[in-house]
Amino acid sequence: MSDIIDVEATDSERAQSLKTVGWISYVLHLVVAVAAVLPGAQASPVVLLVALIIDLVKKGDAEGTWQASHFSWRIRTVIWAAVLYLVTLPLWLLLVAPGWIAWCLISLWFLYRIVKGVVRMNASQPMPE
Repeated sequence: MSDIIDVEATDSERAQSLKTVGWISYVLHLVVAVAAVLPGAQASPVVLLVALIIDLVKKGDAEGTWQASHFSWRIRTVIWAAVLYLVTLPLWLLLVAPGWIAWCLISLWFLYRIVKGVVRMNASQPMPE
């Protein structure tokens, strides 16, 4: 009986630890996402890089839990945003207005994905695949 209680306690501690890591990562992503949509407020790409490294390092710890989907969600969000920013970079060089519009749309999409993740993690729900 004691072994069952120990396993349950360990699983509960693991779940809480993963949720704490998830909150830290989401907050870092949120700082970058909000700064990206506010004129003149730019967060350092280092903040986003730290969040991405946290997700990459801790993702394996979440395997087999509902929280694994959140690690994948955040990693995919950052990768897609980076690709989209790079693809639209030439617009800035050729025509400033279309580049600005593209980057605003990407930033809003990034913010939406982070807020959606925060809401679902707060409700202890996995992210859709």
